Amino acid sequence: MATKGFEHLEVYRLAEDLADKVWEAVKSWDTFAKSTVGRQLVRSADSVGANIAEGCGRGTYPDNRRFVRIARGSLNETRHWLRRAHGRRLLTGKHEANLKPLIAELGPRLNAYLRSIGPAHSRSSDK
Repeated sequence: MATKGFEHLEVYRLAEDLADKVWEAVKSWDTFAKSTVGRQLVRSADSVGANIAEGCGRGTYPDNRRFVRIARGSLNETRHWLRRAHGRRLLTGKHEANLKPLIAELGPRLNAYLRSIGPAHSRSSDK
């Protein structure tokens, strides 16, 4: 396993950036929007980075890969909640402009990170 901490992974830093930008978008919403869509959106965005971190701490390549897959699921959930927020006109144009490129970049970066984990012979099942 890697000797550097998860904090040094570019994919983790992108996940942090996404979570921070989601937080910025949600914190100005009214109470109802925050407690429904906002809460789910913040939790799913935070979960992307949390799962990358947890996978790094598990100590085995299979566990790390499993948590990266969970992070991909959390990213998809975040995309869902962003669609709901957009449909309900909760996001400003500025917030959408900040979030869209991060979402577009983070999916492929998670896939690349997943492919990079562990010895080459153990990666064939990670599609």
